[in-house]
Amino acid sequence: MLMDHYNYWIVVVLMMTGFYIVIAHGNLIKKIVGLSIFQTSVFIFYISMAKVEGGTAPILEEGIRQYSNPLPHVLILTAIVVGIATTALGLALAVRIKEAYGSIEEEEIQRQDNLDC
Repeated sequence: MLMDHYNYWIVVVLMMTGFYIVIAHGNLIKKIVGLSIFQTSVFIFYISMAKVEGGTAPILEEGIRQYSNPLPHVLILTAIVVGIATTALGLALAVRIKEAYGSIEEEEIQRQDNLDC
């Protein structure tokens, strides 16, 4: 029973790993990587939910009665592109923060901001 849905277990493990990295670490690069792992788990979950057992590509042929909907997979391709762009933007912002504050540790940045006030 548990191994029948192994892809959902992979989703849960990836999701909790990414969530833990985001919550537990103060390093901005590690947070971005954690968000990327979390995002990947959502992609896998969405694709797993869209899979139709026994379904084929939506090409009309004789004798085929069950088709898989390609729309969820297309949406995930779009989400992957947006995710890569968002990760690149986050990394670019981390570089700018490193230049401005000399650190990418969250506590150090907050401490410097509090000293400036």
